[in-house]
Amino acid sequence: MSKSRRKFLATTSLGLLGAAVARSASAQTVSNLPPGEPPAFGTGPEVGPEVSPATFAEAEKLARVQLTEAERTLAAQSWRRTMASLYERRTGPRKVALEATLPPATRWDALLPGLKSTAQQDRFIRGRVDPGPLPARDEDIAFASVTQLSQWIEHRKLTSERLTNIYIDRLQRYDPRLHCVITLTRDLALKQAKQADAEIAAGHYRGSLHGIPWGGKDLLDTAGIPTTYGAEPFRDRVPTEDAVVVQRLHRAGAVLIAKLSLGALALNDIWFGGQTMNPWLPEEGSGGSSAGPGAATSAGLVGFSVGSETGGSIIGPSMRCGITGLRPTYGRVPRTGAMTLCWTLDKLGPMTRRVEDAMLVLRAISGADAGDIASVPSLLDYDATTPIQGLRVGYFPKWLNENPATTVDRDAIEHVKKLGMLPVEVQIPDWPYQSLKAPLRSKS
Repeated sequence: MSKSRRKFLATTSLGLLGAAVARSASAQTVSNLPPGEPPAFGTGPEVGPEVSPATFAEAEKLARVQLTEAERTLAAQSWRRTMASLYERRTGPRKVALEATLPPATRWDALLPGLKSTAQQDRFIRGRVDPGPLPARDEDIAFASVTQLSQWIEHRKLTSERLTNIYIDRLQRYDPRLHCVITLTRDLALKQAKQADAEIAAGHYRGSLHGIPWGGKDLLDTAGIPTTYGAEPFRDRVPTEDAVVVQRLHRAGAVLIAKLSLGALALNDIWFGGQTMNPWLPEEGSGGSSAGPGAATSAGLVGFSVGSETGGSIIGPSMRCGITGLRPTYGRVPRTGAMTLCWTLDKLGPMTRRVEDAMLVLRAISGADAGDIASVPSLLDYDATTPIQGLRVGYFPKWLNENPATTVDRDAIEHVKKLGMLPVEVQIPDWPYQSLKAPLRSKS
């Protein structure tokens, strides 16, 4: 499916453009037709901005479709007369400004009629693991879990200001190699850290994220701080309000230390500052599009991060960089103030170094918000002390024997058995799921 679509995009459409160029010399120009009533293909008046072969060369970086120099030239020469005019006459000139926060006209609910959420109570029980003594080395502190960091901070063995400075130093030291930071929010982070320390010293402890430095994928709006979507046209975009997820983490006392990289417009791991790299294999990208959160969390540059996923953008970088990524159920976490890639698929979720850390973050950011009409009230029934023996783990046996599955994936099933969990074979309908999106990379 993906190969045929790519072939269509890369060759068939250009063939149509070429045919239009060949016939346009003898075709009669038709103009002044109302929107929705296009003329014969390639015979309408030229509309839209001028484009050049360089325009298509830049577009290829996002679409991941490679054209030849001749194809780019052909497309640039015929675009305003063929495709641009077709769009213009189909939709009419856009005269209404659509604000970025405008929601869709309809609400999409992931919960089928007649079904109820599996969580019947709002319960959160943390693990009872002793965090141990505070390590002597800053590096060991940096790689500690949020569970450990929160207990050291709560019991005043570690200050948020010291932890924030550890992460600032590491971000500045390793970002030149990883390219995971778009904006370092140093001043805000130190201000929030000092406030957290003062509140905790006064007996006002907000909870497990209080004083913990975190990084947000740079599609989450931050008031007065650039939010660029990783794309050059939005490089100087500065929102006036925080995204709801950012507001909730501020309310929990977390310390925003960096806006982290994403592939341009939430595609891949290449942004206007370069490609974000995997800390453990620096010659390869960290995976997209939550590239920066994956790299920064894995390398111990932040306590945790928040990423987004449309079709694998949390779990992909998490798997590649060796961290825990949680793609929440659609609607659990509101997307108000976050860039939209697909209204019916986008999710926001935590990226952490430990499983319980992900649940701590999820608890803070879950719940409905009026700005996201698809978000719903959310119960979180979590008990870290529950034994894992007997826990059912679903897997797709067919996928384990196909690329890109490896021996690591197959060995995971054996480890599940050794831990006392029960692997369960599951299947999904054989539908053309790839038709939900255009291909993002060539498989040739």
